[in-house]
Amino acid sequence: MKKTLMVAALTGVFATAAHAQSSVTLYGLIDAGITYTNNQHGHSNWQQTSGSVNGSRWGLRGAEDLGGGLKAIFTLENGFGINDGSLKQGGREFGRQAFVGLASNQFGAVTLGRQYDSMVDYVGPLALTGTQYGGTQFAHPFDNDNLNNSFRVNNSVKYTSANYGGFKFGGMYGFSNQADGFANNRAYSAGASYNWGGLNVAAAYLQLNSNGATGAAAAFNSGGAVSSDNTFFARRQQTWGAGANYAFGPATVGLVYSQTNLAGLAGIGAGASGQTGGIGFPSSSAHFQNFEANARYALTPAVSIAGSYTYTRASLAGTRPHWNQFNLQTAYALSKRTDVYLQGEYQQVNESAIVGADINGLAASSNNKQVAVTAGLRHRF
Repeated sequence: MKKTLMVAALTGVFATAAHAQSSVTLYGLIDAGITYTNNQHGHSNWQQTSGSVNGSRWGLRGAEDLGGGLKAIFTLENGFGINDGSLKQGGREFGRQAFVGLASNQFGAVTLGRQYDSMVDYVGPLALTGTQYGGTQFAHPFDNDNLNNSFRVNNSVKYTSANYGGFKFGGMYGFSNQADGFANNRAYSAGASYNWGGLNVAAAYLQLNSNGATGAAAAFNSGGAVSSDNTFFARRQQTWGAGANYAFGPATVGLVYSQTNLAGLAGIGAGASGQTGGIGFPSSSAHFQNFEANARYALTPAVSIAGSYTYTRASLAGTRPHWNQFNLQTAYALSKRTDVYLQGEYQQVNESAIVGADINGLAASSNNKQVAVTAGLRHRF
């Protein structure tokens, strides 16, 4: 009898241990380069840059098997500047991502914390700015559609579905966390994607409410869904986009369209505008449309070439600026983890009196044209 009880007890212990298997992974990416820009506030500039393509980061990713296809998951991801070691994303310790949740093989995942919105998750991978083939400096003007994830959403609850025969979908809600202002700086988004053979299509929507003070009487809720890394300060931001690409052999070609509408626009953040202190506007409406055509080609397993053209038109502060930007990158893989790259961008805007040319991630030009070239090194671990 005693032996039977002991065997039963040990069986329970081993079963619990099997179900409680867990793993934690340390990972990261370091992107450093030398960038030449022909005009930054009226002067040419050579500078050492961090994250010209992909933001430098390190993180911890973990999972615990809870049994029955269910597991607990978490991600803590830090962003930093390799040139001076400083914290990015407003000085946050884990500013890129910080979330915990439950994931099911059958039903998908629910996570809570600081997370990416659905534009980043679904449409971003179809634009070169959301990939390793262009990144930061290939973003649309001011990263107005957030495809380069200029900001994340705090206080958020996100659902991500399982993969149902190539179809995936999800949604997110970012709380204001304010007792007397439920809609004061909140966010919500939804998106979906479908993959079939070489075809990838996706669409998403994002809305931010009161993500910035729009008048002297307005009280900005800094503890809400978006803070300190705002692209726009507005009463309401509505962004949606869709895209598709098709891979055939070593080549991939794609198209992306996105649109952002702003009501009660008070200004553009310094990080997005390239101007010290940002750009302020009287409370007004604004509208952006972005059209991107892109392509990439693997010349060999180690050598890739990628390029894109983006046309952006806008209604902004009583003017109608439009931007043309041409981007080109080539990369050579020294190993599976390390590569070197050379990339360049040319941007021209017609309304230099309102906003000069402003390649994302760099200081703005003093006129309507800007050229930048970067030679860089990326290492993944």
